[in-house]
Amino acid sequence: MKPRKTGATASSRDQYALQVFNAKTAELLSYHQVEIQQKFPKEGWVEQDPKEILQSVYECVEKTCEKLKQLNVDIASIKAVGVCNQRETTVVWDKRTGEPLYNALVWLDLRTQSTVERLLKKIPGHNKSFFKNKTGLPLSTYFSAVKLCWLLDNVKEVRQAVQERRALFGTIDTWLIWSLTGGKNGGVHCTDVTNASRTMLFNIHSLEWDTELCKFFGIPMEILPKVRSSSEIYGLMSSGALTGVPISGCLGDQSAALVGQMCFKDGQAKNTYGTGCFLLCNTGQKPAISEHGLLTTVAYKMGRDKPVYYALEGSVAIAGAVVRWLRDNLGIAKSSSEVEKLAAEVGTSYGCYFVPAFSGLYAPYWEPSARGIICGLTQFTNKNHIAFAALEAVCFQTREILDAMNKDCGIPLRQLQVDGGMTNNKILMQLQADILCIPVVKPSMPETTALGAAMAAGAAEGVGVWSLNPADFTAVTSERFEPQINPEESEYRYTRWKKAVQKSMGWETTEPQVDGETSIFCSLPLGFFIMNSLLMLIGAKYISGNCK
Repeated sequence: MKPRKTGATASSRDQYALQVFNAKTAELLSYHQVEIQQKFPKEGWVEQDPKEILQSVYECVEKTCEKLKQLNVDIASIKAVGVCNQRETTVVWDKRTGEPLYNALVWLDLRTQSTVERLLKKIPGHNKSFFKNKTGLPLSTYFSAVKLCWLLDNVKEVRQAVQERRALFGTIDTWLIWSLTGGKNGGVHCTDVTNASRTMLFNIHSLEWDTELCKFFGIPMEILPKVRSSSEIYGLMSSGALTGVPISGCLGDQSAALVGQMCFKDGQAKNTYGTGCFLLCNTGQKPAISEHGLLTTVAYKMGRDKPVYYALEGSVAIAGAVVRWLRDNLGIAKSSSEVEKLAAEVGTSYGCYFVPAFSGLYAPYWEPSARGIICGLTQFTNKNHIAFAALEAVCFQTREILDAMNKDCGIPLRQLQVDGGMTNNKILMQLQADILCIPVVKPSMPETTALGAAMAAGAAEGVGVWSLNPADFTAVTSERFEPQINPEESEYRYTRWKKAVQKSMGWETTEPQVDGETSIFCSLPLGFFIMNSLLMLIGAKYISGNCK
């Protein structure tokens, strides 16, 4: 499996961070972040080094503790650690040596498309949704089971370790918790229900690994981690400045954002704008199986004896990454903020529509054959209009998944709560309100994903420093964007967008390329597929003195 000669072998940087919160006020006290390398050994392949990820966490812990000491904060005030992570990114390691057997396969890695097609042939009618009633998920390259299939099929070290019962599997949360609680010397091999629900091996009704699913994918059940709730003490930190502190919170990143936005009631929803875009709606204690292309996922389970809550999710592969593409590939702007400025100067796309299906389309289409297009160009079109169309594309994709969610839920959302790095773009937020025809509400606390994991850690039984009672929540200030165009104009633009989406489909096949041909992945910026991967949080008790 040597790299192609097209230049697809490359690397870039991603960031891991640790953030410390005050459990009484939810104030962010301190943080530290570390860059790690991303690897692109072939077109469409995206990998991370699990050991580098772990080392970045150790560094973040030590540096953050140093910063807290400079603020005169006693490290003994730190009461709990929470982990949140990319949900589908897959790692296999040797439990005897503690060494990874291959790089982590990142959630947007596309190498498993042929694996998906092979598995589809085993399903009656080649139905991608065949296991949806059990898992809430369609068969896709997105989820961990097919990544694990690929590793078993293609990596001798993984196969041999499985045969010799040395292998352990996990998403990034599992790898970190196992390593931080002792690793080969008694580390805890576990995950939480939110991460387990993204593997396609987990029955979201029984909340257990499913024998039939594991047999279908050829996955030995003994390599799977124990599934726990999102808020309980899993184990204790085994080394470093936080030795002895319990790790007591674990949530997949999008579930963590749902908790951080305090969406604890049926029908409450949030949309996170990062590299991709993820809309989650709390559907309560019963899973709602979508009939309109959405995923059913576990939202959270806040304690061993607490009920599980579910969510409908719309996943968009490319959101903020399209802005980076304009900057790095087309060179029409030097920064993301300049893209916002270009769009603001014209205030319209002038009939230009941009479908950024660089890695196919996710919800509600699940169409891997789609590729990006820009259409409706005229001699009048310039870079400002393209910048505006790119921002509009993020909003149109959100409209598509929100429409699907409204159909599935039967009760339209009255407003949309948002978070993520792109929400700093005021043009984007106003466009989103205009295209959805409902208000968009952005909280002043930007770190809602980190906050959600801290809340889970602090609320765990045996820690108990963070109340999840809505009456105890600190009032959150927010910025509100109201629709400023009439619904008819919004509908007209949306209809033309849908027309453009149809034209983007059917471009790519899985047939092998002739040497010398280039693919879309050769032109992608090196960090393109990667969203901020890990946020490791500390639930701290109320800290007095200099931290007031």
